Amino acid sequence: MASHTPRAVTPISMVRVARPSTVDLITAELRKAIFTGALPVGSPIGEVEMSSQLGVSRSPLRESTQRLVQEGLLTASPGRGMRVSVIRPDEVADVYDVRLAIEAQAARLIIKAGAASVLDALEAAYAHLVELSDGDDAIAIGDADLEFHRLLVDSAGSRRLSHYMATLVIEMRIASFSDPNGYAVRRSISETYRGLLDALAAGDAAAAFAALEQQFAEAVARLTGKDESVETVERVVTDVIPTITPIEITEEV
Repeated sequence: MASHTPRAVTPISMVRVARPSTVDLITAELRKAIFTGALPVGSPIGEVEMSSQLGVSRSPLRESTQRLVQEGLLTASPGRGMRVSVIRPDEVADVYDVRLAIEAQAARLIIKAGAASVLDALEAAYAHLVELSDGDDAIAIGDADLEFHRLLVDSAGSRRLSHYMATLVIEMRIASFSDPNGYAVRRSISETYRGLLDALAAGDAAAAFAALEQQFAEAVARLTGKDESVETVERVVTDVIPTITPIEITEEV
């Protein structure tokens, strides 16, 4: 009987899946807390209290808060410690200028790649916004509005544009929470949304830019008190404020 020598098997090269670090998890939870209002604008970030709420040690919390300071979501002041940032009315236009640069470029990339593949998702997000605008949940309307714009940028397929937009979305919520008159969103849907979608479908980058520019100008006028004619939906004081969720740390295996 012929003998067979076992053939050497080359080990399969496996890429180890990276797990979020404790700092990553804390950062994500703090971002969410700022976005939802669980950490109100201007509120102090005490290391002892916050580490206790999150169930983490102070060292990774400190590293996480420094990340958010670099992103502009937290502000560190000598002698006053760290606080959730406040975006004053005179800063709102600057935030929208950055949004225009990012979202207009996203629209150009979408058109260049062929908008047909993403139009259905954007139309669905727009329809969801329209539906919610008939109700009285200001936060839900605001979430749907920001989700439409986040989807627009994500559809461009640029990792960096999406990264910057993720921070801008939270800054927009901070700006709305910073309004001295209280959180409010526009009741009616600006015609510029339909104009933007039609421009994407037609492959018209200039028209897409014009629609975004007009939409943001309208928003700045409302948020800075220059246009008080727009009907709004206000967040009522009895709304339940979300809480901060403790971090679940999973050990490496």
